[in-house]
Amino acid sequence: MMVSAKEMLQKAVAGHYAVGQFNINNLEWTKAILQAAQESNSPVILGVSEGAGKYMTGFKTVENMVEAMVEEMGITVPVATHLDHGSYEGCMKCIDAGFTSIMFDGSKYPIEENVAKTKELIAICEEKGMSLEAEVGSIGGEEDGVIGQGECADPQECKMIADLGVDMLAAGIGNIHGKYPENWAGLSFETLDAIQKLTGDMPLVLHGGTGIPDDMIKKAIDLGVAKINVNTECQLVFAEATRKYIEAGKDLEGKGFDPRKLLKPGFEAIVEKVKEKMELFGSVGKAE
Repeated sequence: MMVSAKEMLQKAVAGHYAVGQFNINNLEWTKAILQAAQESNSPVILGVSEGAGKYMTGFKTVENMVEAMVEEMGITVPVATHLDHGSYEGCMKCIDAGFTSIMFDGSKYPIEENVAKTKELIAICEEKGMSLEAEVGSIGGEEDGVIGQGECADPQECKMIADLGVDMLAAGIGNIHGKYPENWAGLSFETLDAIQKLTGDMPLVLHGGTGIPDDMIKKAIDLGVAKINVNTECQLVFAEATRKYIEAGKDLEGKGFDPRKLLKPGFEAIVEKVKEKMELFGSVGKAE
């Protein structure tokens, strides 16, 4: 069932759990995540970065594939297609393609311009019944070989963006994309607490979910985080399972080179990983 992320995240805030956004990269990824969501009876958000959208030949291809899979697989749990870290142009393309949710990453603009562009997108999303995620304070990570520790957002700026009427807010609280460095200082719960006090029931989003210890994830959910993004972790387990299959020489046995057989261990590894995350986030059994 294709829906925007609005209602599922409002329910998550009220029920003190989080919905996972799992990024998709191809057909196997999408099918694995949908299967895990259905088996866990959990709502799910399928994240698509602009790079992944391009890789899959465009957002229309992605949206059509997801809609067809939901129908063919008999998926009854709520599913949202969501643009991850979208530019203004990327948001427009996803609106045209029929996505149910978008994230506008205006963190690189001065706050006034971020506000103006966000307002414009809010109006379009409201009209089309889509949900909109905004970002304040950039999320750290590796860029040109430099690993950022992850900045903390200004709680007042968060309130300013939240008050515009976005559906969810990604705020930097020391989290980063990709693998966390050895010397990572951990999440800033003081920042998260301050943001939550000012933004009230606004669902907060935690980017860079891979590698954050489970107890920190649970504490973040207690403080109003209702959406957690996972990408790297699924890629790592997929690669590991595929490597094991090839190193064991399975691709040389019979028709083991057939992509359906070659990609199966990686596919199953994603299903298991997504189920494990849904359990941790508390979204299992929450699809209505």
